[in-house]
Amino acid sequence: MTGATPEYFTAFKNIALSRTDSGVLTLRFHTDGGPATFSGQLHTDFPRALFEIGEDRDNRVLVLTGTGDRFMTEIDGASLGDITKPAQWDRTVAEGRRVMQRLVDLEMPIVAAVNGPASVHSEYALLADIVVAADTTVFSDFPHLTFGIVPGDGIQIAWEEAIGVNRTRYLTLTQGSFTADQAERWGAVAEVLPLERVLPRAQELAERLAAKPQLLTRYLAVTLRQRISRRMAEGTQLGMALEGLTAADLAYGSGDQA
Repeated sequence: MTGATPEYFTAFKNIALSRTDSGVLTLRFHTDGGPATFSGQLHTDFPRALFEIGEDRDNRVLVLTGTGDRFMTEIDGASLGDITKPAQWDRTVAEGRRVMQRLVDLEMPIVAAVNGPASVHSEYALLADIVVAADTTVFSDFPHLTFGIVPGDGIQIAWEEAIGVNRTRYLTLTQGSFTADQAERWGAVAEVLPLERVLPRAQELAERLAAKPQLLTRYLAVTLRQRISRRMAEGTQLGMALEGLTAADLAYGSGDQA
């Protein structure tokens, strides 16, 4: 483990990075130090951060978490640009595909510490190899149907893998939600704990993994995510194309006009 702090640790406005001597890297989403609001900046920065994290062999395990009493519940839609325009959507697709593929292909174990409600990009947490959630956590997908667009950016795949096809279809069509307790019963969450114990427990599990030989943990991550990696590669391209079509239709104010 090198002593110098990598430059990318401070390169991203809404991503805080810290690492233990054993190689456990904690990535915390935030906005001005408080709970994270998803924005165009974060949409751009997260795939870039994952690239840097994956290239740095001093990172042995990733812990993914939010700030305060929520994982992520707010979104700044305007900062994402005019998604009805093809040029903007092309950028959105490129960043969206990269973040999902880089996350599932990250060559290290991922432990999610879900510190409360996750109604925006809950798939980031549910794709982790181990998910530890606060008992206050509720998973949902607020933005897509609220904005009037298809959820095709990978969340549909992550939810199907985590909670099953039929539950995903029902909850997506009804814009429903599910609790941490439900997620634990359905196999999507490993442990449900009081909020103050979530991050320490996730870091404890991460430290145990970091103590194992690095080649073992790297190839465990690759092996255990083969199916989800294939599905993400196949599903996000079509999914985001259809999402983009519904986004383009927003400019016309109706899905019924030819």
